[in-house]
Amino acid sequence: MLGVLAATCAFVALNVAAPKVLGDATDVVVGGFFGGPFDERKLATLLLAVSLMYLGASLFSWIQGALAATAVQRLGYALRASVEEKLHVLPSRHFDEQHRGEVLSRATNDVDNISQALNQLLNQLILSVLMLLGALAMMLWLSPLLALIALVSVPVSTLITVLVARKSQAHFTAQWSSTGALHAQLEEFFTGHEVIKAFGREDASAARFRDSNDKLARSTAHAQYASGVVQPIMVFFSNLNYIAVAVVGALQVTAGAMTIGGIQAFIQFSRLFSQPIGQIGGMLTLLQSCLASAERVFSLLDAPEIPPENEPETSPPSPQESPPESQPGNRSTAAAREGRVAFEHVTFSYSPGSPAVEDLSFTVESGQTVAIVGHTGAGKTTVVNLLMRFYELDSGRITVDGADIAQMPRDQLRSGFGTVLQDAWLFTGSIRDNIEYGRPGASDADILAAARASHVDQFVRSLPAGYATMLGNDGDTLSRGQRQLISIARAQLAGRSVLVLDEATSSVDSRTEVQIRRAMRRLRQGRTSFIIAHRLSTVRDADLILVMNHGRIVEHGTHQLLMAKGGLYAKLYEAQFAGREQLQGVREPEQ
Repeated sequence: MLGVLAATCAFVALNVAAPKVLGDATDVVVGGFFGGPFDERKLATLLLAVSLMYLGASLFSWIQGALAATAVQRLGYALRASVEEKLHVLPSRHFDEQHRGEVLSRATNDVDNISQALNQLLNQLILSVLMLLGALAMMLWLSPLLALIALVSVPVSTLITVLVARKSQAHFTAQWSSTGALHAQLEEFFTGHEVIKAFGREDASAARFRDSNDKLARSTAHAQYASGVVQPIMVFFSNLNYIAVAVVGALQVTAGAMTIGGIQAFIQFSRLFSQPIGQIGGMLTLLQSCLASAERVFSLLDAPEIPPENEPETSPPSPQESPPESQPGNRSTAAAREGRVAFEHVTFSYSPGSPAVEDLSFTVESGQTVAIVGHTGAGKTTVVNLLMRFYELDSGRITVDGADIAQMPRDQLRSGFGTVLQDAWLFTGSIRDNIEYGRPGASDADILAAARASHVDQFVRSLPAGYATMLGNDGDTLSRGQRQLISIARAQLAGRSVLVLDEATSSVDSRTEVQIRRAMRRLRQGRTSFIIAHRLSTVRDADLILVMNHGRIVEHGTHQLLMAKGGLYAKLYEAQFAGREQLQGVREPEQ
């Protein structure tokens, strides 16, 4: 920025000095024309000096543009990096309350708009202000009277700029808010295109898009119009100012108060003075748009973050430093834990006054498998979210091996968990890359062992490119069951001491479910495991089954014990398997 300022100052100094030298050259020519001495050497020297000044001005203009572009791009880079870092420290609650498309629009469109606007503003705004001051100084030197006439338009121009700025700011804010809403809508349409087509809602979706698009177009047009009226008004006043200066200047030349070269130089300076005023007015559009985007970006950067946490006393070894015991199928030493988990009177609410779990207490011993079942909305997934500190407790505490997780750094806590969520997430890359995500740097042998244990190897070998098969769009080329198997292989490779399986078999068929159950049984050996499932067939061999209803544990015990009680679990189990037997053995009559 200092380089930009220095280059701009040099450019302005040369541009401001050149008209004065050119005026002196004009006086030499005029003096010789009217019979005075004609100094050819002096004229040649003045013309050469003017040429060198304009050449130097061009050079400094190029330097200023290059440095400004570098500065702006570095600023844009830093701003995008700040947004990316912010996304990692925002609480999960923030994303529950915001549309993903809106967040993405702030992180991409608004940041790009700030960079583009700043690039033009730095190139023009500093130049215009310095040029304005330099031209004004030269005008006062040549003729204070004419300079006073030129200054008459400044208060009027300033008043118009302030009035328009107040009005256009609201329109630019509406413009970028509409842009974010439109992107959020497009993101919903893209992710739900199959549902939209299945229900024949293409026309309704297109109508919603047209409404949002129309709102964006109208807000943009209003913003551009409100800010665009400034420059024509500035040009009008500039032309009036030019006429006044020309008339009064001609009278002064006639009276002998100024030379022809002096009035020529002053008229050039008046142009150099009025042109920046018009440019500053024209840049109002960029400035207001930049401020509107900056407001949206900084509202994201200023959003409440996850509360700061304690630093770990000792850092867990990296996967590359892990000893052989951390290989797939063995318990990981990445976070040396026994895996004893205890919930003590835990209460949590996503929104005030509506607890998702209330006074929840239970203990899972090291190596045990606990299954959490219940109706939809009973609070099963919430238990796992709290265990991994995606949300903070309202009251109570959760301990792992006797240590309160609220006092543990989140990274250290989560380094001991292997997770398979209901929605399998795959990134753009090969199948091998997606499995290796569980433990970066793992050997091919370890990856192959994890794939075989989770039955991924069977279908991958049927693909033409095998493990090098590239996935995109969240792995849409594979079935949901195959995507889930890859996420299970990822968790298997990670080899963590605590497993979290959130509806891990909900997207697979019965045959694949059996394969996964066998793989999970091997994977759970020596590990503490949490299984959340609607398919009760997957939890029958669990050491402990917790039955939840409205955020509370209403029953607990083994499968045999709960079936003998004949309570809620038994009703859920009987209803599920009675329905399956009916579907398998009886064809329902047509209505």
